[in-house]
Amino acid sequence: MALLTISDLSLGYDSRAIVEHLNFTVHKGDYLCILGENGSGKSTLMKTLLNLQTPLAGQILTGDGLKRNEIGYLPQQTAIQKDFPASVREIVLSGCQGHRRFHPFYGKNDRQICASNMERLGISDLADRCYRELSGGQQQRVLLARALCATQKVILLDEPVSGLDPKVTTEMYDVIEELNRDGITVIMISHDIHAAMHYASHILHIGSKIFFGTKDEYLESDVGKVFLMQRKGGEE
Repeated sequence: MALLTISDLSLGYDSRAIVEHLNFTVHKGDYLCILGENGSGKSTLMKTLLNLQTPLAGQILTGDGLKRNEIGYLPQQTAIQKDFPASVREIVLSGCQGHRRFHPFYGKNDRQICASNMERLGISDLADRCYRELSGGQQQRVLLARALCATQKVILLDEPVSGLDPKVTTEMYDVIEELNRDGITVIMISHDIHAAMHYASHILHIGSKIFFGTKDEYLESDVGKVFLMQRKGGEE
């Protein structure tokens, strides 16, 4: 059974559609990369999957026991967020809010989940550090640990390596790949076509034409060939 089934979805603002008739499924263990030009609706789709925005039409169905509030999210960071004056532990622990329901305080189980995910991301030694004092790569690991506190199943990543240097970028991709191998389903918006072609199991391309399928099918599709050619030309 699919974790997410998106059926005839239309996305947009003020009744103006950006994307129409979007159909795709996400199964346990998938590594789905969402590609497309700027303004094509990728971030709007992410917000809709997180229930932060209402679709203009269509359905988003969950399965295999997944609830909409059990999806972890690593957003693109703003300058204000990077300067947030809280400890690493406090930020990671805040990822537990979604499944605390009406309990006003964090419990023992929340703190165990927090500690486990900090260890998983190799940031336990940073627990008492102020978030804004960390490097960009360390901050992204903190936010990823926070996202994992919200879920055991699916994480949504919006440009998770934006602004990171090449070495830290590779390390971040390796961490995400390891999480995927451990059973976490990954849905990632990316402008990094090379990384998408290396790591993804499936591709959703949003634009004037929509494509959904395996990475190999994308490479053989007209949509994929044109997009890859355009990106290659832009790098020359």
